[in-house]
Amino acid sequence: MTRKNSLSLFLCLFSFYPFVFLHAELRIEITQGLDKAVKIAVVPFAWKGKRNSPAKLDQIIANDLSISGRFEPLKKENMLSFPENESEIFVRDWRMLGAEYLVFGHLEPNEVEVRLHFEIFDVSRAEVVRRRTVNGLPKELRDMAHYVSDQIFEVVTGTEGSFSTQIMYVTAEKFAEDKRLYALNIADSDGWGVKRILESNEPILSATWSPDSGSVAYVSFELDGRPGVFLHDLSTDKREVLTRFAGLNGAPAFSPDGKTLALVLSKDGNPDIYLLDLVTRDLRRVTRHYGIDTEPSWSADGESIIFTSNRGGQPQIYQLGLEDLQIQRLTFEGDYNAKASLLKDGSALVMVHRRDGVFHIAMLDLKKGTLNVLTETSLDESPSVAPNGSLVIYATQRNEEGILATVSVDGLVKFNLPSSAGDVREPAWSPNKKKIFEVLD
Repeated sequence: MTRKNSLSLFLCLFSFYPFVFLHAELRIEITQGLDKAVKIAVVPFAWKGKRNSPAKLDQIIANDLSISGRFEPLKKENMLSFPENESEIFVRDWRMLGAEYLVFGHLEPNEVEVRLHFEIFDVSRAEVVRRRTVNGLPKELRDMAHYVSDQIFEVVTGTEGSFSTQIMYVTAEKFAEDKRLYALNIADSDGWGVKRILESNEPILSATWSPDSGSVAYVSFELDGRPGVFLHDLSTDKREVLTRFAGLNGAPAFSPDGKTLALVLSKDGNPDIYLLDLVTRDLRRVTRHYGIDTEPSWSADGESIIFTSNRGGQPQIYQLGLEDLQIQRLTFEGDYNAKASLLKDGSALVMVHRRDGVFHIAMLDLKKGTLNVLTETSLDESPSVAPNGSLVIYATQRNEEGILATVSVDGLVKFNLPSSAGDVREPAWSPNKKKIFEVLD
């Protein structure tokens, strides 16, 4: 969807701009990090097997920490030693290099699995602050590395890391003058491990994750060119049509418990918010207005829904209490605010905000009432918050090409995720981490 030339919320939410895509792979380009990033040394992990190590985990971890914008990994060639355990650490050497933290450990094959032991060493305190052992298959080594990165991020910042999460996004490949192949893709947070879960000659919109990350819902026009809301089980690859009424079927959003889907239907007239019970398939209409109500998202407790409406004349953000159906307007600054979601603690809204005719990603502090514009790019849309609440991924444009970009909620860390050859759109950050290996604490 595009917000180039129209103030119509209907057009913004239900039209699809024909971007050209060639490949789904993402790469990461850091554009802004902290001035005083934490200096950390990730020592190459010792390999206890007879053959060569199957993966360079230290490089994966260092890359994770670099793209967070909050760490400055020490280059391997500048390290004075490669300790495998605490007894081999010469604290003075690492202090001389300016390292604030040190990560080291070893990999050891165990029958068909690989065991990874790692430790995080605080140089200023001269002590290990966390140690873990992880057991997994060789094919899970990248996931194990992301787990280590999450542990480091949590130890240093006090915030849970999001390196083990996934990103879902839409691409489209032009194969004729007026024809495109649309695809729904899932990749790890660093752009690796891309999996294409759906291809269609018709647009795919508004893909969203279930709370357990086991299923996704999205809008597809594959049936006679009409929109329908689909439910897709990622483990079995089974799909089913949830709604395909006359008119609009769009903007699905799972409730926190995964039992209900909020969505937008116009089957009874104007676009309104409905709740679909995923067990009984009962449908409940929760808004009734002559304006357009759309883009629902849930509060963390599942007791209210945030949505966009032009009921006041211009697109603004409202909150609907599901018990009494009372509606409260949340945004007042600016003439266009849309596609909002609450942070888990309910303290702030992340949304699309128009300023000086340009669409940016902004955060509204609901307690202080202050609005902070986070991005400096243009035509920004589709913000999705990382599960730890620290980063927002969104779609934007660069050199007339669609890319994904990420910004921290304080606006201090920024990086781009362009496709290797083409455009990407409609990102959605998974709510849960991948965890397919055994952690032996």
